[in-house]
Amino acid sequence: MGGAGCISHLYRSIAARGPGTISKVGLRTFVDPRLEGGKLNEKTTEDLVELMTIDGEEWLRYKAFPINVAILRGTTADPAGNITMEREALTLDNLAMAMAAKNSRGFVIVQVERIAAGNSLNPREVQIPGILVDCVVVADPENHPQTYGTTYSHAFSGRQRVPMDRVRPLELDERKIIARRCAFELPPGGVVNLGIGMPEGVAAVAAEEHVLKYLTLTAEPGVIGGMPQGGLNFGTALNPDAVIHQNQQFDFYDGGGLDLACLGMAQVDSAGNVNVSRFSSRLAGAGGFINISQSAKKIVFAGTFTSGGLKLAVEDEALHILREGTMRKFIAEVEQITFSGDYAAETGQSVFYVTERCVLQRTPAGLELIEVAPGIDIERDILGQMDFKPLIRNVRPMDARIFRNQPMGLDHMLLGRNLADRISYDAERNALFVNFEGFEVRTVEDVDLVRREVENACRTVGKPVALIANYDGFHLEPQVSDTYFSMIAYLEKRYYSSASRYTTSAFMRMKLGEGLAERHVAPHIFETQAEAQRFAHFQAGGDASGR
Repeated sequence: MGGAGCISHLYRSIAARGPGTISKVGLRTFVDPRLEGGKLNEKTTEDLVELMTIDGEEWLRYKAFPINVAILRGTTADPAGNITMEREALTLDNLAMAMAAKNSRGFVIVQVERIAAGNSLNPREVQIPGILVDCVVVADPENHPQTYGTTYSHAFSGRQRVPMDRVRPLELDERKIIARRCAFELPPGGVVNLGIGMPEGVAAVAAEEHVLKYLTLTAEPGVIGGMPQGGLNFGTALNPDAVIHQNQQFDFYDGGGLDLACLGMAQVDSAGNVNVSRFSSRLAGAGGFINISQSAKKIVFAGTFTSGGLKLAVEDEALHILREGTMRKFIAEVEQITFSGDYAAETGQSVFYVTERCVLQRTPAGLELIEVAPGIDIERDILGQMDFKPLIRNVRPMDARIFRNQPMGLDHMLLGRNLADRISYDAERNALFVNFEGFEVRTVEDVDLVRREVENACRTVGKPVALIANYDGFHLEPQVSDTYFSMIAYLEKRYYSSASRYTTSAFMRMKLGEGLAERHVAPHIFETQAEAQRFAHFQAGGDASGR
């Protein structure tokens, strides 16, 4: 059959006695009847997926079938069988599955933690109404864990928010290298899906780089916002904005709601096809992979270049392969097409393949090598470990920040907060304007960035300038404040004829004033831009009117 999203949607169709689910999801993959039709082996003879043409376009119909038994779970049941899910991490497809089974004349069993008195449940908290439930089973606590890895967490049920600054950064290994490079593709203000496995690290990198607040991460079971969790807690999230039904999440995904999806990859071939679902006689399954990978505007596949014993080290901002993996991932032909590179090229989808040692891209001409990690030899470490040769035209080095054991300053890069673009010079007034609005200085490297860019601008002018700086929304980490104010004093003594700074924050005005006064720098700090400009004009010899 198809991916999890198509099955998720089938429950609703079955409940409504419909003809099944009609979708483009699965075209040109193993669920397409022209390939395998989603059949497991020669014993599978029934066609459950049909190719259709509607208004000249190809579609797949996933046929409906009756559901005889639905086994579900909730938190609390009342004697009428009404079910709430207040301590569950997810609502999933419980309602649709119960409805599908009930309307198939099937049997619905729900496992819960406890029984409440009749008529005591809040009707708005009831996720499965009693009219759909045939049997309730009260489980022992050890048989009702919240996830595969957690007995119960208030954070997963939404009853508690977690301080994100306590999330531990990842170790600088292949997982973090890959996650960091994937994070470069994160779209500010966009909606993102992260798959299980290697992509999980992207959430941790986003948290470390303080960019979670600038985008919305999601997970296919219905989580929107917050920081999706991985491993045995996959599908849950810390501090989500909302948790919706899984079929609704796939409605959003299938309709193109995802700006970016980051998913794993097990096998890739020269056409850019990806296999994550089947390996010889071992069936891994696709989950929501087909829905997500086929519908997202941009897709980044993440995984190590080889597997099976791969060992590497990061030294002096370069990657070193200590022991090569025994299994190749970039092979002549994938065993099963879970993602079609050709179909992606035809639809204009942007597709990248990110590994610890290089980045490839699916272009109209085929798979192309576009980036290589420092310390990696293309012939030995890349071409020598592939079953095919990709296009090689303009290969550039992967960003050196990926291989440093310190934050990358990703927030500055993603938000276009290049300091050079925030600095402007007015020759008529000989004034240098610096816009620090929303800027964050968290590390010594950030301080050096400010010094370097402002100093470059002043040297270009070639004479002392009147500085006017906007500090609205500016954030300065306490541990680097001394370094920052010392840097300001250095710039003021060498390059400024006068300096005025402004911010609507009384706290920031006080903090700037104290820091500058301690270094014998006149703290000319104002509440508005007009006041700061008027001061600069007076210093330059203007009149009170500001002319």
